[in-house]
Amino acid sequence: MTDLREELAAALGDAALVTTGDSERDLHAADITFHRPHRPDVVVYATSTHDVSVVLAFAHERRVPVTPFGAGSSLEGHVIPVAGGISLDLTRMNRIIDVSTEDLTATVEAGVTRVALERATSEHGLFFPVDPGADATLGGMAATNAAGTTTVRYGKMRTNVLALEAVLPGGLVVRAGSRAPKTSAGYDLLGLLIGSEGTLAVITELTLRLHGIPEHVVALRLSFGDLDGACRAATAIVAAGLGVTRVELLDAWTIEAINAHEGTDFPPGPTLFVEAAGGEATVASDVELVQALAADEGVHDVVFVADPTARARLWAARHSSAYSSAAATPGRKSRSTDVCVPLSELPGALAFARAEADRLGVIAGVVGHAGDGNVHLSLHVDPDDEAEVRASDELIELLVADALARGGTSTGEHGVGLGKIGALEREHGDLLPLMRGIKAVFDPRGIMNPGKVLRPPPERPVSRA
Repeated sequence: MTDLREELAAALGDAALVTTGDSERDLHAADITFHRPHRPDVVVYATSTHDVSVVLAFAHERRVPVTPFGAGSSLEGHVIPVAGGISLDLTRMNRIIDVSTEDLTATVEAGVTRVALERATSEHGLFFPVDPGADATLGGMAATNAAGTTTVRYGKMRTNVLALEAVLPGGLVVRAGSRAPKTSAGYDLLGLLIGSEGTLAVITELTLRLHGIPEHVVALRLSFGDLDGACRAATAIVAAGLGVTRVELLDAWTIEAINAHEGTDFPPGPTLFVEAAGGEATVASDVELVQALAADEGVHDVVFVADPTARARLWAARHSSAYSSAAATPGRKSRSTDVCVPLSELPGALAFARAEADRLGVIAGVVGHAGDGNVHLSLHVDPDDEAEVRASDELIELLVADALARGGTSTGEHGVGLGKIGALEREHGDLLPLMRGIKAVFDPRGIMNPGKVLRPPPERPVSRA
């Protein structure tokens, strides 16, 4: 380990960028969830694309595993260096290179966080729409094709990245995409690298789409007597084609956890948080129709939130749901999981998730990006209790099987990482040879984030002919 540190320091020309300290290695050993931590052998703090290129050339030559690291807020173990080696921290690559008000774009280094970009763009009347809740790095968000509460209107990261710069194993720096709003030039390598979870390359720079801050925004909190009514209201709101930017569903358990943790006093039942944005007249019309659709499904409490500070508090409460749920279950670790289904299947998928969690005795809150069919379960498990772990494993397998049977997918936004490798095989077994072929072209020595997304290919039997 000492030799690895010294050799990397010599290659980079700066010993301060490389550390093997216990505290630094511990900080880079885990994400924020259930998955068991594993220390890297060394942590490298890149400050430029050149640094990343040097590290990947070094690692490729010596066959040293490399795991990219951003804010550490991933949910399926993406940043855990299960094979040891190098944890490549990109948080010091935090320059906002350009904000173009004419092109509605921002160009940033990979370590810039979502909130930092928001501060820089808001003074120009612009914003970047992808909001996963956590203040993640934009490079990490691209690597996992992150989504969040605003996907129903603005789409995921893949929709909102125009171009990127990345470094391949061996140190080659490549660019995919351009600042143009669209292209038909060749294979979509930009889309391939977005969502590749650090298994093909390290993203170092991004050019992102920006949008004008809406003239008028109103949020609504809609409380229902049962989960099915809340689901039906959500699907009706989206089907009506309204200009809503968010449609979020929280079950009663989650609402009670938020009340206890955040000091809110929301009615303790299934709840929709809905937001509409645009011109004042359009928003007023949308809000009126949302209220009417909710009334048809038995809404019993409606609160309008137009004041920006109050609206920010409402969404802060929504984003706190994971932390609130964790606070409600001391001594356990969060095991967040997600599936995504066609919107028409959302009521059934959410009811199934709630019923199976209760049947198996797993402590779980059910939350949905109801506007795009994304079902989230926030499970809380004692990792040292084998029975609890087995029950949570069974629940996740049931959720995946149910989502696939409904024409959905095993993960809408959390990604594969460590936790959904088996689910990916179940969903796309016929495509695994193609995926492994792509991996082999980009990363022939298998150094990039090993142990994530794909299992190693089975060894071929030795011919004795």
